[in-house]
Amino acid sequence: MRLTRKRLCSFLIALYCLFSLYAAYHVFFGRRRRAPAASSRGLRKGVAPARERRGREQSTLGSEEWNPWEGDEKNEQQHRFKTSLQILNKSTKGKTDFHVQIWGKAAIGLYLWEHIFEGLLDPTDVTAQWREGNSVVGRTYYSFITGPAVVPGYFPVDVNNVVLILNGREKAKVFYATQWLLYAQNLVQTQKLQHLAVVLLGNEHCHNEWISQFLKRNGGFVELLFIIYDSPWINDMDIFQWPLGVATYRNFPVVEASWSMLHNERPYLCNFLGTIYENSSRQALINILKQDGNAKLCWVSAREQWQPQETNESLKNYQDALLQSDLTLCPVGVNTECYRIYEACSYGSVPVVEDIMTAGSCGNMSVNHNAPLQLLKSMDAPFIFIKNWNELPAILEKEKTLILQEKIQRRKMLLHWYQHFKTELKMRFTNILESSFLMNNKG
Repeated sequence: MRLTRKRLCSFLIALYCLFSLYAAYHVFFGRRRRAPAASSRGLRKGVAPARERRGREQSTLGSEEWNPWEGDEKNEQQHRFKTSLQILNKSTKGKTDFHVQIWGKAAIGLYLWEHIFEGLLDPTDVTAQWREGNSVVGRTYYSFITGPAVVPGYFPVDVNNVVLILNGREKAKVFYATQWLLYAQNLVQTQKLQHLAVVLLGNEHCHNEWISQFLKRNGGFVELLFIIYDSPWINDMDIFQWPLGVATYRNFPVVEASWSMLHNERPYLCNFLGTIYENSSRQALINILKQDGNAKLCWVSAREQWQPQETNESLKNYQDALLQSDLTLCPVGVNTECYRIYEACSYGSVPVVEDIMTAGSCGNMSVNHNAPLQLLKSMDAPFIFIKNWNELPAILEKEKTLILQEKIQRRKMLLHWYQHFKTELKMRFTNILESSFLMNNKG
């Protein structure tokens, strides 16, 4: 009897082991076979990923014959990687060498955080009074706060290192930015803050003398300055150039490439939607388009007065123009650098950039041959640079001879370059902060 029970127990244990092995096989290997079908069904039913529900157009750039509707196993692996990265970001908060908090008090902060750092914000509502997010880059744990409720003295400062993002474009903005700098100065003097860097939307004529007194080189406390536009101050030691980016203040979104964006024939050779200033190069541009009859081949919508506010309809209209045009015409405004350049890159529409210096103190082409747009040129931006809009008819004639496959390759190159541009800036920014702040800690 004891022998029979012993045999029965052995049989049950063996059966349990076989069942466990069978279950493990299906968990680790069966799921991989079923994933493509499930993923395809989700796509056909229009199930939107989390990012798409926030208004981001989804997809991934891949190889020469890349197709976003193929390779579901790769998509699943990427999803697992992103999930693992989110878990890693949370788990490594206490393990990183160094914590930096970013105070976003200008709209350009959203370009830094959402477009360059690819960070998320909670809540997603752009009208929220307080929004925050976090990310890990290299050895640095970043936290980001923004919104109207982020007011000097009304939130806890529990970090040693801060990046303050400010708008110094005009007099009213300078006054507001100065109040923030005086607040930060008090924190440094009372040893509640150790290191401060500033990202500044500078004046379009590069008249930024107001911030000079706050720079450490002049006896102040701002150790690093990242400044927009081709300022003659830029030395790549403590003052660095930063890109203008897209018009986040007008709710221009993060755009990710889709299959149709890359592969579809676009009905327009070029586009220009913007304000026409009297006796400007923009007026000359419109006249040239009309004279050669190319206006019919391009999406042109001109207005006489600048409109700072964007409606849902006007934003969609503008995005459609970028998406449906092979080229985006970028005439100079008050400054050579404009939002349109980066917005065109987002949609794979090649910027045709008027490469001339504007009035002001932003640079001297006879001294610096890369001016203007030194940052973009230093990173080999694949744009079409022109000195005069009289060059445009020849460009459009050449455009007419390109076949679709050539245009697809060019779009891929532009989108890959733009992604690399943002990634490179993120790493440079982090390396500069780490090398400066950590070195000063040791000193």
